[in-house]
Amino acid sequence: MSFREVRVFEVREVLRLWLRGHGLRSVERMAGIDRKTVRRYVEAAVDAGLDRDAGDDQLNDVFLALVVEKVRPHRTDGHGASWRLLEAQEEKIRSWLEGEDLTVVKVHTLLARQGTTVPIRTLERFCAELCGPRRGQGTTVRVADGEPGDELQVDFGRMGLLFDSGTERRRVCHALIFTPCVSRYSFVWLCFSQTMADVIEGCEAAWAFYGGVFRCVIPDNMSPIVDKANPTDPRLNCAFVEYAQDRGFLIDATRVRHPKDKPKVERAVPYVRRSFFAGEHFVDRADAQRRAECWCSTTAGLRVHGTTACRPAEHFATVEAPALSPVPSEAYDLPHYATPKVHRDHHIEVAKALYSVPGNLIGRHVDVRADRQLVKIFFGGQLVKTHPRQAPGGRSTHAEDLPSDKAVYALRDLNRLQSMAAAHGPAIGAYAAVILDHPLPWTKMRQVYALLGLVKKWGPTRVDEACAKAAEAEAYSVSLIGRMLERATESGVEKPPVQGTLLTGRFVRPPEDFRISPAQPVDPESRDGTERGADASTAGGLA
Repeated sequence: MSFREVRVFEVREVLRLWLRGHGLRSVERMAGIDRKTVRRYVEAAVDAGLDRDAGDDQLNDVFLALVVEKVRPHRTDGHGASWRLLEAQEEKIRSWLEGEDLTVVKVHTLLARQGTTVPIRTLERFCAELCGPRRGQGTTVRVADGEPGDELQVDFGRMGLLFDSGTERRRVCHALIFTPCVSRYSFVWLCFSQTMADVIEGCEAAWAFYGGVFRCVIPDNMSPIVDKANPTDPRLNCAFVEYAQDRGFLIDATRVRHPKDKPKVERAVPYVRRSFFAGEHFVDRADAQRRAECWCSTTAGLRVHGTTACRPAEHFATVEAPALSPVPSEAYDLPHYATPKVHRDHHIEVAKALYSVPGNLIGRHVDVRADRQLVKIFFGGQLVKTHPRQAPGGRSTHAEDLPSDKAVYALRDLNRLQSMAAAHGPAIGAYAAVILDHPLPWTKMRQVYALLGLVKKWGPTRVDEACAKAAEAEAYSVSLIGRMLERATESGVEKPPVQGTLLTGRFVRPPEDFRISPAQPVDPESRDGTERGADASTAGGLA
């Protein structure tokens, strides 16, 4: 059996039993946790201030988180140094167990002779994981029934097809059968599924039928109760364990494929199928349940039982009924447990609703307990967040769980955004208020964020002046404010001209060189004489 971490609800059960006066051995037996582990948690709780005379109110979430933090081992794979020594001797241990058929005690002795000293319980877990549990060859004996009101065996049995008024079709009907070990006064609860809600609803109906609560319930390894089956240390569903704590009974789950662990209720399953269900015609489940309770009280309850030689109903009323705990007056609030992952949007999904979680847990898995009123989020045994329960499709978000620069936009906090703008100047605040004065104000949030960006770029003084001037003209546009700031026209005063002498370039040509004069008219005769004279002068020059 590999190492497993003790969960918070198991720590609460250990300390609750210890506060009620049970010793370490008794707590080990009833809670299904090793005595050394029980001792460590009890000692840590006493060091933290647990008073045995102060009652169960001390076991709140904060105190349990402190105890878990003190005791939790820090191992990467759940095994210690002794397990490492055994892993080095794995082949030799396997040959002793399988080849020579030695017992675990003999293997422990041989290892000690060779210098490998480990606890016997660690060796037993190692051998069980290596070769499976070792079963002895022996005869079957009849187990004593125990004291009245101590044990109630529970098992599911398949009955047959029954009309379901909800889906308007015939479905397979199961019977959750309860059988006390002393009186054998059975109770039958019919259902179409085998969920946690069905099991707890059946238990509540059984307590009402019996008029009290038994001290120990022995269920089969049904998935709503047992998360992971194990011959000696099954891992129970935390929701059912919490229900058992609330109703005041203990859970002793049977082994897988071991009907002899619950023989009383195993024998009752075929009897219920043949005597009650077979050959009958029921209108729906409600009609079948009503007739089942009548059958339990009359046919099955008033027959003479072959083993006890008593009528179960009379035997129960005489012997077991006075020994039961009183029936709880309030209906049980069935919690919902989950282990969701914190997504990048700082939220988890529980029962189709969203709840915010602090940002430092993004990518991590958290433990969640949700009842009708509250949703509690745990990480590493610590309570990190509490939300009111939301309906499917709802959302509960706390601003402190989101980044400070994104919380306002994510939550559409218009008042906060308005106050951020007003903090930079009265005109800016008034301008933002007008922008947000809209039938759908969250559609204008980006414009206010753009206005705050201009404050960051140009400073609050200039932006405040620009907002005041734009408001006088009733021009409400953040783009207009940006253009005014770029052109420096946010104030009503004209900018003074630049003072000084204009410097000219050293080799700049005068403007007259680039001036174009209008063309003058030319006389054709004078033009011909000029051309002839020019030709003659040219010829003379050439001669």
